[in-house]
Amino acid sequence: MRLLPEPGPSRTLAVSTLINTVGRGTWLTASALFLTRSVGLTVAQVGVALTVTALVSLVTSTPMGYLADRLGPRGLQLVALVASAGCTAALVAVRSFAGFLVVGVLMAVADSASRGARGALIAGAVPADQRVRTRAYLRAVTNVGISVGALLAGFALAVDTRGAYVTLILLDCLTYLLAAAVLLRLPPVPPVPAPTHGPRLIALRDRPFLVFTVLDGLMSMHFSLSTIALPLWIAGHTAAPRWLVSACLLVNTVVVVLFQVRASRGTEDLAGAGRAARRAGVFIGVACVLFAGAGGVSVAVAVPLLLAGALAHVVGELWHAAAGWGVSFGLAPAHAHGQYQGAYGMGMQLGSMVAPVVVTTLAIGWGVPGWLLLGGSFLLLGALVPPVVRWAARTRPPAPAPEPVPTA
Repeated sequence: MRLLPEPGPSRTLAVSTLINTVGRGTWLTASALFLTRSVGLTVAQVGVALTVTALVSLVTSTPMGYLADRLGPRGLQLVALVASAGCTAALVAVRSFAGFLVVGVLMAVADSASRGARGALIAGAVPADQRVRTRAYLRAVTNVGISVGALLAGFALAVDTRGAYVTLILLDCLTYLLAAAVLLRLPPVPPVPAPTHGPRLIALRDRPFLVFTVLDGLMSMHFSLSTIALPLWIAGHTAAPRWLVSACLLVNTVVVVLFQVRASRGTEDLAGAGRAARRAGVFIGVACVLFAGAGGVSVAVAVPLLLAGALAHVVGELWHAAAGWGVSFGLAPAHAHGQYQGAYGMGMQLGSMVAPVVVTTLAIGWGVPGWLLLGGSFLLLGALVPPVVRWAARTRPPAPAPEPVPTA
């Protein structure tokens, strides 16, 4: 698979994303150690600040998307990237919990603006039949960028000095600015006038779309399986070696990079996206069963079960991601792509907030029965998406009739 799409708007977006996510990978890898070892915050303070910023991001997601529609998505995306660079640089001056909270809240608003603007930018700069494919490319290059950033951060973690952490922060800041510079190559996408009548934030009044958003957000809890539940399960409840955690994560990263674009085929229309969500629920459910089966058995049995579970999980992950893009683009009115993408992002944020408690309580606290309950839940969530999508499609206004072709 090609890492970058063909020349044009999609490639420009992919290059910008790749640059930016290298910086994000360095910060995500080193942030906890920087905040605790260099700034001097406690683990509890870091947790509280991250929870507050997640709530701010959740609340501001749809309004920021609305601004992207009204002001023009490229302009808002550039402002968000530059603001994120400033907030990232400000981390160097943070010396207290209050200082980190202020910077974190500002960063959360900038992130919300960037997410909503990116969705509207894709909708405005890329043909409709290429939007999901473009999102798939962006996800693939995001995985590459995060991995490269994590590798670079490893050198700073080995040094473990404030100077090394500050270098990573400044590198992250630089990637925001470089990503913005690349986006200047895109032609501006004109703002879309707001409707003269009715409510402004229509995405928050679109009941079937909100139901889909909640289902998709709950489904997104599966991302925490590989990052939270599985490492704890392997280390504490299976005979498998602990290095298998890294092997499972490597399987996930490689498969996403190689096959995300291919998995998105057929999800450009609502019906295809709904079917992909159902398949995703099946595969993630099977993964949970395989993970459960690895508990209390020999190494020779546990290792193949865990690797098979990791493979089934990432296949479901590919389809889940593609289905979400297809539905969120397919249900959005032409004048409201930004706010619909912002509202869609609320579901993912909700899932990321509740997932740590849910997956650790069930998978680790309840053991095998908990894994099976998780698997059944993902199966049910995936099965509910197609009827909800059909309900949503029935509520859309009919497409305008084509202009009659004049006869000679």
